[in-house]
Amino acid sequence: MSPVDYFEVFGIRPSLAIDLSALQKRFYELSRQWHPDRFAARSPEERQQALDNTAALNDAFRVLRDPVSRAEYLLAHNGLAIAGQGGKDVPPDLLEEALELNMALEEADSSDLGRFQKQYGEMLETIDRDLGALFADYDATPGEAILLNVRQLLNRRKYISNLTAKIGKAFEAGLAH
Repeated sequence: MSPVDYFEVFGIRPSLAIDLSALQKRFYELSRQWHPDRFAARSPEERQQALDNTAALNDAFRVLRDPVSRAEYLLAHNGLAIAGQGGKDVPPDLLEEALELNMALEEADSSDLGRFQKQYGEMLETIDRDLGALFADYDATPGEAILLNVRQLLNRRKYISNLTAKIGKAFEAGLAH
């Protein structure tokens, strides 16, 4: 069985900027169409098809409604998945930046944590704004060069998000150095 194309599930062209209200409306329409209760009196094959379609629909909606998940999905769909934490595809300058930010965070005391949280939050806002612009560019003129820029920003975003999560855990635990 071939993997399900999430864009195809909704009958939309692959894109990065999606009208979320239209996506949600289509999700509800398809949910009603494929709801397993509507197939209770049908053959086992038809009931299984309804279950499979509902599962694919739910997975597709979960991924496509979130801009970051949608971008990661589209990248992977084009053979350009983002790198993991130790990925060999991560640019050295990003690794260096992440190391510096991590070191600063490790040396932080409680008074620094709030400042770092604000700083990393602003970095994420900038990245998200830049991603929005790239999404619009890609949808206007799809191309690998734009997707590579999206991948680069998503890799950076992932590192910054992880640092933000570390700060949150430090606040929760009250474990500032």
